[in-house]
Amino acid sequence: MQRLDPLKCYPLHSITQTRALEHNAMVQLPEHTLMQRAGLAVANLACALAPHARTMWVACGPGNNGGDGLEAAVHLQQRGYRPVVTWLGEPHAMPMDAKAAWQRAVAAGVGFETQPPLTTDLCIDALLGIGSTRPPMDRMALWIESLNASSAPVLAVDIATGLNGDTGSRASCCVRADHTLSLLTLKPGLFTAQGRDASGDVWWDALGVSDNIVTPEAVLSGSTGVVPRSYPHAIHKGTRGDVAVVGGAPGMVGAAFLAACAALHAGAGRVFVSPLDASGMALHPTQPELMLRSFTDLPLEHLTLVCGCGGGTRIQTVLPELLRVARTLVLDADALNAIAALPNLQELVRRRGDEQSTVLTPHPLEAARLLGCDTAQVQDNRLAAARELVKQFRCVVVLKGSGTITTAPFQTAVINSTGNGLLATGGTGDVLAGLIGARMACGTPAFDAAWRSAMQHGQVADHWPAGVPLTASALARALR
Repeated sequence: MQRLDPLKCYPLHSITQTRALEHNAMVQLPEHTLMQRAGLAVANLACALAPHARTMWVACGPGNNGGDGLEAAVHLQQRGYRPVVTWLGEPHAMPMDAKAAWQRAVAAGVGFETQPPLTTDLCIDALLGIGSTRPPMDRMALWIESLNASSAPVLAVDIATGLNGDTGSRASCCVRADHTLSLLTLKPGLFTAQGRDASGDVWWDALGVSDNIVTPEAVLSGSTGVVPRSYPHAIHKGTRGDVAVVGGAPGMVGAAFLAACAALHAGAGRVFVSPLDASGMALHPTQPELMLRSFTDLPLEHLTLVCGCGGGTRIQTVLPELLRVARTLVLDADALNAIAALPNLQELVRRRGDEQSTVLTPHPLEAARLLGCDTAQVQDNRLAAARELVKQFRCVVVLKGSGTITTAPFQTAVINSTGNGLLATGGTGDVLAGLIGARMACGTPAFDAAWRSAMQHGQVADHWPAGVPLTASALARALR
């Protein structure tokens, strides 16, 4: 069993893949061994989380997740704890392994109750796990309310009840866990959409089963390979790449300057700003390194372009030329809205052809506009939405939000593990666009530039000083 290391990357597997691995393991291992291993792992973590506990409430459902909880209760009973089991199963209707776990619990003297205990030191959610196919109802829903209302920490077995393990969408009745022990595999839904809030700290136990027989559904990003740059001595500013930011319509010039400041602090050799508001063509008072250029004076074919930040409707006047000529391109904000509204621009994006030359960075509403759906549909299955955008536009896509997803043609999706609610403030998306542009300008392939930038962007927020407000301009300056 391991707590996830933020410095490592981990494969993520869908529920279907997890069940295939479980089936293969059951064929290879002695009967019941897999569930017994799961119960032992749960008990070990429960004891580590609450070593001085006396009473532990184990809420068990009618299926195999409940069987894992029953096996855990056996181990807790044998170690001198007092597990109190509330159980929704019926022996005659249980899966074979779960029925055997119930028999062992009864033989071990585990206490069964019809209602949750009045006081407990740890709660264990073993109600549904990946067996959830519909919203919890009746007694299960009442027990979920009790779990969420408890002052004791909650440990979810495999996945919090009510959370979709593939998508991270949450049922109206869902456990809010403080810890989750994911069994066999890590599931994508633990790390994107509402999954991060529902899962708490995620732990993982492969139960001794190898997952290398299937291609992962996605990868959870870590900082492997992301180290401070060490530049050779014999270089000059031109060899570190040129970024130009095109945006900043009247009233929104600040967005373009935020993206440009991010590109500068992220390591681009030279950064140009081309505001679409003529009154914005003035020296930035705190960042004199930025160079102001009219759009008509930009050598588009030699630059990495960051386009759309604060662009308003004026961005439509320059997008056709950018899409035809720009060597590498990051499309954000109003550039995405224009593309969503104009079929001719959509076709120009697709014609760029090389999937490593273009990056789209939509938030969920922008993604919904591009896909012709609503935001709820995007959030209900973020992986599927990101892949559909890749299919339609043939480029790198960064679907922002909790558990930002980066994917591209012929690439396994990467789900970002960093970041927090401090980033929910105006301009942080502009900063991410500038950061991606800087990495691409320095020669990093677009897909790698995108997921590594999302990770760095979140890491800065994760290490933000307590009590200090995070603003986009401060975030940009912190991208050293």
